[in-house]
Amino acid sequence: MTQPATAAGLDPTTLADLLRVAGSPGFDRIQEQIRRTGGCSDPIHLQGATVTRDRRTGQILHHYSTDTEPDGRLRIACGNRRASRCPSCAWTYAGDTYHLIRAGLTGDPNKGTPETIRDHPRVFATLTAPSFGPVHNRPDNRPCRCGTRHPENAPELGTALDPTTYDYAGAVLWNNHASDLWRYFTIYLRREIARHAGLTQKAARHQSRVSFGKVAEYQKRGAVHFHAVIRFDGPDGPNDPPPAWATLDLLTDAIRAAAARVEVDVPAAGDQPARVLRWGTQLDIQSIGAFGNGEDISEQAVASYVAKYATKAAETTGTVDHRIGNTEALALLDIPDHAARLITACLDLHPLYPDRRLRDWAHMLGFRGHFSTKSRTYSTTLGALRQARADYRAAQQRAALGLPDPDDHPEATTLTLAHWTYAGHGHTPGESWIAANIHREIQANRETAREELADRTALSEEGEW
Repeated sequence: MTQPATAAGLDPTTLADLLRVAGSPGFDRIQEQIRRTGGCSDPIHLQGATVTRDRRTGQILHHYSTDTEPDGRLRIACGNRRASRCPSCAWTYAGDTYHLIRAGLTGDPNKGTPETIRDHPRVFATLTAPSFGPVHNRPDNRPCRCGTRHPENAPELGTALDPTTYDYAGAVLWNNHASDLWRYFTIYLRREIARHAGLTQKAARHQSRVSFGKVAEYQKRGAVHFHAVIRFDGPDGPNDPPPAWATLDLLTDAIRAAAARVEVDVPAAGDQPARVLRWGTQLDIQSIGAFGNGEDISEQAVASYVAKYATKAAETTGTVDHRIGNTEALALLDIPDHAARLITACLDLHPLYPDRRLRDWAHMLGFRGHFSTKSRTYSTTLGALRQARADYRAAQQRAALGLPDPDDHPEATTLTLAHWTYAGHGHTPGESWIAANIHREIQANRETAREELADRTALSEEGEW
């Protein structure tokens, strides 16, 4: 959602509602609630109450009810990861993903990985889809096959040179099975590691472990590809150094061999032939350096890159971020021709492969997997990061209310009883404008603080701070 920073350019409906909200008796509290959600675009509304008592005496230490709130509701952040739905919550999700990936690269004892993780062999691998037909592109800034030198943001980039011969069915079936391709890749990778090390699979598993964190991204042509951090650990995980034979070269060779072995069979159905789905030939593997001194790519760059794409989905190709039930609904949407043809292929193929649920995932161009996943021992989890944030806010709230901290006062026992019910979601037009501006303000402040911290860190390392 893009909103103007001032009210001057607002449409009459939004301006009228903004004036109504600003003039309401509860405006300050509405603004405070919106700020506490981080400027969430589509907050969840709750109604209810919470009571905190001293467990021994029964004394009420704190009582809160939404009866005292404007409209009798409390707003909480929606938590949606999609930037197209909620830029504020997506920004938080991207930050969590950044810390998750970075913890598996630099180490963070608070997030389950030691700093010695930097000494483990690790690479940043990109696995892509094969070709489904020639598309408009910018080969090293040379003219495209169509004879045109396309500018960087040309809308035709990634679209088929000849839509009549492009394999749209193959493209969406590949997207639909991409998660299966990745699953088989992880299986073959462990086998190839054992083969390259000259060990049995059981012996290799007892001596080493492979950990990964990955994210899915859509190319301009609408095909999914995966970016993955892949790391060698010892048998007990990140706290255990890998064996001497677990080298960077061996890991790189095993990744190439595993990717080449993966095949997923799709049976013939109707007018569709039997297919064997494979990874594309464009496999990129770069070593990750601890400080970016001469290595292919730095830890910071990898974590930032993965976090950037954790909040994006198929809408980057021109499609929508919600389900499309049929071609009649598709006709009402302003979707570019290439993406529309991919969606149509999903809808047409659904009766032939009903178990693949292509109609349900047509807006995702067939892809039905998770956008970010990790192995169990890679680092912390998104749930743990969210819990840490919730615990921090709960501690702030206890301090503000003067309630005892159970960590500081083990003898202090409190009992909290709460009852909440869903009461709707979203903003009025005027509230949406306020939320967007609050989100921009918070983001700008955090970016400024981050830049200042980076500057202080750089000066400290140079001995000038």
